[in-house]
Amino acid sequence: MTLGRGGAAPVVLNVGGARYSLSRDLLKDFPLSRVSRLHGCRSERDVLEVCDDYDRERNEYFFDRHSEAFGFILLYVRGHGKLRFAPRMCELSFYNEMLYWGLEGAHLEYCCQRRLDDRMSDTHAAPSAEEPGAPGRERARAARGAEPAAAGPRWLERVRRTFEEPASSLAAQILASVSVVFVIVSMVVLCASTLPDWRAAAVDDRSLEEQSRYSAGPGREPSGIIEAICIGWFTAECIVRFIISKNKCEFVKRPLNIIDLLAITPYYISVLMTVFTGENSQLQRAGVTLRVLRMMRIFWVIKLARHFIGLQTLGLTLKRCYREMVMLLVFICVAMAIFSALSQLLEHGLDLETSNKDYASIPAACWWVIISMTTVGYGDMYPITVPGRILGGVCVVSGIVLLALPITFIYHSFVQCYHELKFRSARYSRSLSTEFLN
Repeated sequence: MTLGRGGAAPVVLNVGGARYSLSRDLLKDFPLSRVSRLHGCRSERDVLEVCDDYDRERNEYFFDRHSEAFGFILLYVRGHGKLRFAPRMCELSFYNEMLYWGLEGAHLEYCCQRRLDDRMSDTHAAPSAEEPGAPGRERARAARGAEPAAAGPRWLERVRRTFEEPASSLAAQILASVSVVFVIVSMVVLCASTLPDWRAAAVDDRSLEEQSRYSAGPGREPSGIIEAICIGWFTAECIVRFIISKNKCEFVKRPLNIIDLLAITPYYISVLMTVFTGENSQLQRAGVTLRVLRMMRIFWVIKLARHFIGLQTLGLTLKRCYREMVMLLVFICVAMAIFSALSQLLEHGLDLETSNKDYASIPAACWWVIISMTTVGYGDMYPITVPGRILGGVCVVSGIVLLALPITFIYHSFVQCYHELKFRSARYSRSLSTEFLN
């Protein structure tokens, strides 16, 4: 097989008996790091550190490796399809071939990643590269050939992984645990501040102070101080993550970062509005706005998605199954339109003297259809006529069937997303173990 053109003396790669010919120019920028290292070899000793044998006369390099596995890897790096396991080959053996040539498990398809993860879990073995001096991420960059060797100082990359990947290191796990504690504390304070006893105690404390337009500031009460400390932590964390991010525009567009911004901004807006208007002012709109902004801090609980695989799986599933969700919504809307019109007719439209007042209009009947199709049945409204009760039974059965149709697709997507995130977390855990061993 001949790869590329140009070069006076073509290079021949002999991998397990399969011969591949390529030019010197192509060898320099070859996506596989082990092959590209041949271009920098200046002596036969350097060559033998990369390959198993070398024929100077024919300019042929010998690699005692699996030829079929190399063929799959070669097709992948040339852009022909996605990387999957070779048929009739052990997953661990193929993974060893990938590491030898300069790839890592992240280049595999998700289905093959799950197979590899399950196999490693069963055998309690994690194959390591034969090149201890080349970390996995550097091999991945060399395999692609498009990303620079380092996007910045090594310490900056470690800090970035500490803030972005909770399972990447021990420091990242400690930082994630502290963030979770702050989220839980802020949620407890927010929920407790709505209790009547809590509000009465806050009013008594404020009555002991001078009543000024600034006395309602969030920092005057103990709960306000705790809340300010939590907001300070969230703000500092968000600012640091923004500063160390590689792409600032991409950072702003990420859903979790948008949620962080939505959780932090209402606090500062409410503080400014309290300072300039006063919570006891005559501006009712400002008071309503303050209450709405403070209740928006419930978005803090979504910050837990950064540290828990379950919430990440839920978000990824909703993102991938939006078509199924739309289809489910269409099913419900169509059934709601049909059953609400029929129930309004049977319960209220046929006999006006003995009509059911709860079904006076189609919009009012829509509420009954929703709670019936979802089998909730609050009991606040129900049919009293025989045809209406028959229609109610049909409505309940139809709701069960319609809701169950797209659930299968959503379930399979949820399982797939869970395995993907679980594999990613396990890969970082293995990297953390290797880092401690080194």
